[in-house]
Amino acid sequence: MKQVDLGTTAQEIGRIGLGLMGMSAFYTGAALDDASSIRTIHRAIELGVTFFDTAEIYGPYINEELLAKAIAGRRDEIVIATKFGTILHRGDGSRGLDGSAENVRLSVEGSLMRLGTDHIDLYYQHRMDPGTPVEETVGALTELIAEGKIGGYGLSEAAPATIRRAHAVHPVTAVQTEYSLWSREPEAEILPAVRELGITFVPYSPLGRGFLTGTIRSLDQLDDTDFRRSNPRFEGDNLEANIRIVEQVDAVARELDATPGQVALAWLLAQGDDIVPIPGTKRISYLEENVGADALTLSVEQLVALGNLQAPEGDRYADMSPLNK
Repeated sequence: MKQVDLGTTAQEIGRIGLGLMGMSAFYTGAALDDASSIRTIHRAIELGVTFFDTAEIYGPYINEELLAKAIAGRRDEIVIATKFGTILHRGDGSRGLDGSAENVRLSVEGSLMRLGTDHIDLYYQHRMDPGTPVEETVGALTELIAEGKIGGYGLSEAAPATIRRAHAVHPVTAVQTEYSLWSREPEAEILPAVRELGITFVPYSPLGRGFLTGTIRSLDQLDDTDFRRSNPRFEGDNLEANIRIVEQVDAVARELDATPGQVALAWLLAQGDDIVPIPGTKRISYLEENVGADALTLSVEQLVALGNLQAPEGDRYADMSPLNK
């Protein structure tokens, strides 16, 4: 797999990472077969995947613990990214936004313990806390970098102005935001900003939460606890309307003897070497399919056709208020 730089650090990572959330939380089948998930992580390493994305909120906590089991004895082979800021460690441990310096400290110690490591390569603020200046948060993260507890820090779902304020305190390594063929919002302001500053851009949900694989046609395929059941793009008439996007992606896939998911990932990779998508899966077969996108080349005509797809119906989340602050 092609290797790319991680921000302005000296680290290189495979240009397709692995998002681990669905192994433990929020999606159909989560936390039901850890042994299978661990085998998938092992296979990912064999295929050249080096960038693994988790968070304390996934579970909560059990996703970090799962990764620790999977990489026992192999820590030096991978780059670990995890996230903080959505659990109130200073309070009752419930969900909520807290970017305070104290919460940063409490969070990182917990993640280090659960991950079974003495350092985290990339430590994201999962969502911006409107009650804490980002300068305070980054000040605490800068101290952790100096202490060797984290290698660099990132921001998830941050607005361009917030990214610039954070970067002025200490260079940001990576910014993570939803980006895919049906979530093009970062192209307007976020991508230009991170490119100006030399920051790696990490698209999460690069397969449209599974929709762009072409396998989801009905909510009946999802467990009652699957959060996509309440996602606007999967509801009612939106679901039917959005199938048109997958059908157009599938048409390109047939031209290339590929899958729709591979085409969606190849389109993202074609947007630049500073973009590292993190598709998630619990299954080795889907992992191998996703990694295969690294070798897929889209023609100019295919890139234009995909770039001209209509926007999907429905917001990315039912409540967009915590995003892009």
